[in-house]
Amino acid sequence: MNTLSYGLLGLLARKESSGYELMLRIQPFWQAKHSQIYPLLSAMEDKQLLSSRWVQQSDKPDKKVYMITEPGMQKLREWMHLPLAPSVTKDELSLRTFCLWLSDIGIALDMYEERRKLYFDKKLFFNDILKAIPEDQRHFSSKEFSDYILASKGLMMAETELKWCDWVLDLLKQHRLQKASGHRS
Repeated sequence: MNTLSYGLLGLLARKESSGYELMLRIQPFWQAKHSQIYPLLSAMEDKQLLSSRWVQQSDKPDKKVYMITEPGMQKLREWMHLPLAPSVTKDELSLRTFCLWLSDIGIALDMYEERRKLYFDKKLFFNDILKAIPEDQRHFSSKEFSDYILASKGLMMAETELKWCDWVLDLLKQHRLQKASGHRS
């Protein structure tokens, strides 16, 4: 099984979901498309790690809802004891920053302003999650503890990235002012 499979099991251990709902729920942790998720769900159902049922909907097509089975819970528990794989970094902004000297200042400013807005929105998102977790549920034996520490991590990372974008934007704006006033940079 791959990491995405375990992630789907983890989400289903919390709440039964359709494939589409799982695709949305996994996004904060792992970028996955429905073309990756549905074959994994089918394979895990074949292995009896999941079961499913059809839910009739009046205004939409019927949907298949998945739930984790006891063998699926056991597989998830076993995964928790395996060594962690090295973290994977895929960041287009970092690659573009490496090539920033090939761009013009306007494009660069737009790029960091756009990313700044993304991090600002993420900060609001994680703050909302944290506000919804009661203080008395922020302990290790609570399911909400995972939400609490992950939302806190997300908030801290968003704040750091936001601070970095602000710093880069200040540098770029200083450069543009210096260039406009005839100073060399």
